[in-house]
Amino acid sequence: MTAADAFDALAPRLRRWPDVEAHDLVAADASDRLILSEARPAAQDVVVIGDRYGALTLSLLEADPRARVRVHQDAITGERALRANAERVGIPLNRVAWHPLDASLADGARAVMLQLPRSLDALDEIAGVVASAAADDVRLVAGGRVKHMTPAMNDVLGRHFASVTASRAASKSRVLHASGPIRATSDQWPHAQRHPDLGITVCAHGAAFAGTSIDIGTRFLLGFLPDMREATDAVDLACGTGVLATMLATSRPAVRVLATDQSAAAVASARATAAANGVADRVEVVRDDGLGSRPDASVDLILLNPPFHSGAAVTDAIAPKLFADAARVLRPGGELWCVFNSHLGYRPILERMVGPTRQAGRNPKFTVTVSVRR
Repeated sequence: MTAADAFDALAPRLRRWPDVEAHDLVAADASDRLILSEARPAAQDVVVIGDRYGALTLSLLEADPRARVRVHQDAITGERALRANAERVGIPLNRVAWHPLDASLADGARAVMLQLPRSLDALDEIAGVVASAAADDVRLVAGGRVKHMTPAMNDVLGRHFASVTASRAASKSRVLHASGPIRATSDQWPHAQRHPDLGITVCAHGAAFAGTSIDIGTRFLLGFLPDMREATDAVDLACGTGVLATMLATSRPAVRVLATDQSAAAVASARATAAANGVADRVEVVRDDGLGSRPDASVDLILLNPPFHSGAAVTDAIAPKLFADAARVLRPGGELWCVFNSHLGYRPILERMVGPTRQAGRNPKFTVTVSVRR
């Protein structure tokens, strides 16, 4: 059985859970199958990067009982989905090892499979790690849906590999083949940028949303920091690079902030941002699915700029999950401050899930609300 054959048998049984699920959001698609088909790994030790919900890893394990897989998944929901899917289809994970995005992931690797990330910076960091640590004869097979791929991806891979070629498109998907790793020193991650107008340095790994810039929604919410209630413990939910957590900690010397995000790149970035601004002792950063590991009724203030992407898909199903977490973790009388694109109209949902909600501010694009826990 080939890995592509195994994919055909497994794919209909895979789910995205605990990530958001909907009829138009799939756990596996033709790009996974094309990667498996084009890679045909001769090595039994395979590196898989960006496996969204386990389709690549589980297909490799099913096809070859000798295969061992090193995996890096940025989203904690992806890790949990892979585990849940493995249990669902009856594939043990004793031959799988999860790694951070560092040299241990690609050390000596000859076969690497990659689901292409949305961000060119993310691809640059991944390619740099593989090129610096993998074997001389490594073959990287990176795939995605054609609509999400750009010629710039070839250029990014070309900075780290001597040969980069593209396959023919199939089922609206395509793969890029890279070989001949270039051992030159790659960029040092995370990158950092000083923002003098706010007095903050932002650090970011490649896959972190907005990179070292400050997205305009977060910037708008920052203007309301003086209006937020006093609190000794606060949360920056879906923290990204940790801008809100760091700015709250620098403006309030007595507060301790928990910053949480499902993305490994975001967590590493937020830790670096807090350290760069001298507040690492009061900003704890954890990787979590929302606030799943936090106790009920334990904080008085939560800040949230909710994401609206699940992978490449745009969805409004993420924010309500975060609102529910905030409602559970806030103490009675605690405040959730939220910024969102005004057309999304989250206020009625906040009223229902958290408590009385008022508009604190609005500009041509964004609305800021404050919800008080009943």
